[in-house]
Amino acid sequence: MESFVRKVCFNVSRLPLNNSAWSTAREIVRQALQYNAAALIFAHNHPSGVAEASQADELITRRLRDALALVDIRVLDHLIVGDNHCLSFAERGLL
Repeated sequence: MESFVRKVCFNVSRLPLNNSAWSTAREIVRQALQYNAAALIFAHNHPSGVAEASQADELITRRLRDALALVDIRVLDHLIVGDNHCLSFAERGLL
């Protein structure tokens, strides 16, 4: 059987930054299950223009990855977009 990934849904979510990482993870898991997702790619911008992962970015990515793994949903990447540059967690080995 051939294995492939295809886009089923593109969803833009505004999640509160002052909320706990686990309540954010709960909402992401809820939406992923609603769409019957097998895998997700996260992306967000840094208004400063610096496309580098902060400790908070790394923490929420690990928590999302771990929460989604409980329901067999893979995190393929987390992209951070800055001025003329994009950081890929997958390419950096941060997943």
